[in-house]
Amino acid sequence: MRIESEKQLRDYRKKLIEADKKLVKKIMVCHGPGCLASGAEKISAEFEKQLKKKRIKGVSIESVKKTGCHSFCEKSPLVAIEPAQVLYTRVQIRDVAEIIEKSVKGDDVIERLVYHDPKTDEAIEKYPDIPFYKHQTRIALRNLGKINACDIDDYIRVGGYDAAVKAVLHMTPDEVIDEVKKANLRGRGGGGFPAGRKWESCRKIEADVRYVVCNGDEGDPGAFMDRAIMEGDPHTVLEGMIIAAYAIGAKDGYIYVREEYPLAVINLQKAIEQAEAIGLLGDNIMGTSFSLRIHINRGAGAFVCGESSALMMSVAGHVGEPRAKYIRSVQKGLYDQPTVLNNVETYSNVPMIISNGADWFTSIGAPKNSGTKAFSLVGKVRHTGLIEVPMGTTLRTIIYDIGGGIQKDRQFKAVQTGGPSGGCLAEQHLDLSVDFDTLTAHGSMMGSGGMIVMDERTCMVDVAKYFLSFLVSESCGKCIPCREGLYQLYKLAIAISEGRGKEEDIARMERLSDHVVVGSLCGLGKSGPNPFLSTVANFRDEYLAHIVDHKCSAGVCKELIKFEVITEKCDGCMACISACAVNAITGKKKQPHIINQELCTKCGACVAACNRDAIAVF
Repeated sequence: MRIESEKQLRDYRKKLIEADKKLVKKIMVCHGPGCLASGAEKISAEFEKQLKKKRIKGVSIESVKKTGCHSFCEKSPLVAIEPAQVLYTRVQIRDVAEIIEKSVKGDDVIERLVYHDPKTDEAIEKYPDIPFYKHQTRIALRNLGKINACDIDDYIRVGGYDAAVKAVLHMTPDEVIDEVKKANLRGRGGGGFPAGRKWESCRKIEADVRYVVCNGDEGDPGAFMDRAIMEGDPHTVLEGMIIAAYAIGAKDGYIYVREEYPLAVINLQKAIEQAEAIGLLGDNIMGTSFSLRIHINRGAGAFVCGESSALMMSVAGHVGEPRAKYIRSVQKGLYDQPTVLNNVETYSNVPMIISNGADWFTSIGAPKNSGTKAFSLVGKVRHTGLIEVPMGTTLRTIIYDIGGGIQKDRQFKAVQTGGPSGGCLAEQHLDLSVDFDTLTAHGSMMGSGGMIVMDERTCMVDVAKYFLSFLVSESCGKCIPCREGLYQLYKLAIAISEGRGKEEDIARMERLSDHVVVGSLCGLGKSGPNPFLSTVANFRDEYLAHIVDHKCSAGVCKELIKFEVITEKCDGCMACISACAVNAITGKKKQPHIINQELCTKCGACVAACNRDAIAVF
């Protein structure tokens, strides 16, 4: 069946909704990467296997939905029972029969499987009541956990492709652009440039060929927002690109997906084939003269290819190196033709703006920062996972209300936003509004949406060293300031972490950072010194402690620390002896142990194994 009119799509949706109503219960099994790694595939298969044997009215194999990421990754594997909105956490195959008997066949809730508040141990059955979900507002992530990722019918049933139909059949390209401009949708890939202005500039260029490109490279360590959308809701990416292509007059689009996301490639390809099969993609979309072909390109995992011009060079089959910024991609982008490039999350917002209107979108968020932003919340926070909050939400709300605070009730130390190109913010910044302008004003950035939380056991010199190492290895080497400047910053950071630094090294690194920022060709170099600049701005005392006192207060830098057993606390449980790979710890059972400093490699395994805090770091 080819859909060639709005009425045809609505009639088809009506049939899908009626068929869905016959399913009295639905079992939503998370097939996000975290849950898949924890056995979600086998759990889905077990549900299907057992439902084949049982005859439950209104429940069948179709009741089992293999959805995208449910986002609460720390509690995987996850299974939700709809329409009861019950969420089961850390589900195992052995739990399937009980879930079917009590919550699918009946309406009982298995208390041991639901979320429990870590402070009160209160059981919270329904996921909208769980603090992790309660404080979120989902636009880009709206369908994750609610539809089958590889089923276009499920996407259409929840309103999918309505916006594309509205744009192509009832709006002019200029009207589409005006709506996106009015919504003040800023690019969610990091730069925050207004998408509508970019589209308008591209459309105004005289050209026979234009392209739309989707950046699904997502190279920031700890970031997985775009991955979750491509894997769990690929049709929303396609719909956003269809609308953008119609607005600028493009007939070809490309989705650039990093090599490490094979499932995203599989699901996007399925989505493209399904959309083409029913006339929502390909030639003469919905019976009109508008045609669009979308292709998938796989990147080799180069961080620099997150930069727009480097990405387009890679798509075109060349080495992924950036071009000078006076050449704008809206004028000469892919194959030297006018090109619009936005990231996955940006395109995911577009259908909702067209469907609900710009005024609706601007009613969410903060001034000049409309809508929401998705983040991957990771690190030393209790509840890691994928979140989406209105622009302007504070860091405190994200870390403590949604994330549940710091693991083991330790002291919050810093949060890094924006990946290696971003910066580390300290405790005094917890009440900052999370938006493009505020974060930039305080030495960090929004970036694509990685958010890494650190506690008192994190060494900020080590953090800077780690990310500088990452950037040195990911620099394409095209320009000297980035290639050589970042390397020199990294070498100086190593010297400080090893106690070989000098006080004047800090000033030297600050001057060098200025030269790298001014002289680098692309965003990787211009933001490359940020790991050092943000940590030295907020934690200068820690740098001085490494240099002057030769001490690492966090107990991380091996050259400056040693481990010793606190005799009064050690009860001789032998856990540390078992954990030590080099036999550096000796002692008898129920007697205090001793660490041989000559053999100790300072790996920290003994500290992690000790439940009595009997090993101190000096």
